[in-house]
Amino acid sequence: MNPLRVGVIGLGIGRKHIEGYRTHPGCEVVALCDLDEHRLSDLSDEFRIAGKYRDTKAMYAEANLDVVSVCTPNSLHRPLAEEAFAAGCHVLCEKPIATTAADGEAMLAAAEKAGKRLGINFSFRFTAQAAALKARVDAGDLGDVYYGRTVWTRRRGVPGWGGWFGQKKLAGGGPLIDLGVHRLDLALWLMGYPEPEWVMGQAWNALTGDAVADSGNKFDVEDFAAGTIRFKTGQMLSLEASWAANQRQNERMETRLFGTRGGLVHENVGEGYDFRAELTCERDGALWDDQLHEPAPVPHPSMWEFVEAIREDKPHPADGREGLTVQYLLDALYQSAASGEPVRIGG
Repeated sequence: MNPLRVGVIGLGIGRKHIEGYRTHPGCEVVALCDLDEHRLSDLSDEFRIAGKYRDTKAMYAEANLDVVSVCTPNSLHRPLAEEAFAAGCHVLCEKPIATTAADGEAMLAAAEKAGKRLGINFSFRFTAQAAALKARVDAGDLGDVYYGRTVWTRRRGVPGWGGWFGQKKLAGGGPLIDLGVHRLDLALWLMGYPEPEWVMGQAWNALTGDAVADSGNKFDVEDFAAGTIRFKTGQMLSLEASWAANQRQNERMETRLFGTRGGLVHENVGEGYDFRAELTCERDGALWDDQLHEPAPVPHPSMWEFVEAIREDKPHPADGREGLTVQYLLDALYQSAASGEPVRIGG
């Protein structure tokens, strides 16, 4: 099989996609697309990629692509994914799948119609610590998981102040859809993606309002959100996400699960993006804390897994349906925050 030809649209986080694809010998990034000419030129030169485009239509007409990564503001995920499917490409989309579940449904329908794959870049799954914990959960070390808590909160950390992240029409929301989406997927993945029943959520803009008024920048999303999800199995999960909170840590990421035989924690250390993984259990009447010892085997990045699944014609991790489940929950949390009432999911 010839190497799959890959294009990347949006070269902010798209840089990570380029690097991820380059780990797989069965693909080649041959086209980059971005409205920023300087960024486009810089990354083209850095990675020695000849195909440079500011227009997706020209890219599809010339580059003969098999796979496209969509790494743009959230509101563009649906139209760009649908365009890629129509051009005969598989799509790996940045999180979240879209700004609404309705757009996510349309993306999945377009993928099915085209006979192509839709993957979501839930990158936190593809770390040594997350992979090790998932293996122990699947081996039954936790028993039956009945409760979880998953958190990503920042002391002060609004991304791209004055840019698209703070505009609901472009982003779909604030830290809940930006940060919470990662920790929500990680918890659901470790739990085996149980079917949700209802959610209760709340959102605030308690710390950024005055700063926004003073700056003159557009900012119409929350700076802190929290919620509770109940699943049809009786399990529950709580979620917190913030860009601004009066907490000690500059950056706090933590996912905890509690089971009948054991518990786990996946959290950052040093207020950064290094992580630790720990299991807690009872053995022969004694309580044990087992921490993953580094270095540990690091999984392939999501781009490698996506390419491998296409080439081997096998299921790929973090598929569009899981991305859609996450989006249903995000939509429901925002709806609950607006109404002040619980929101039921599905029938």
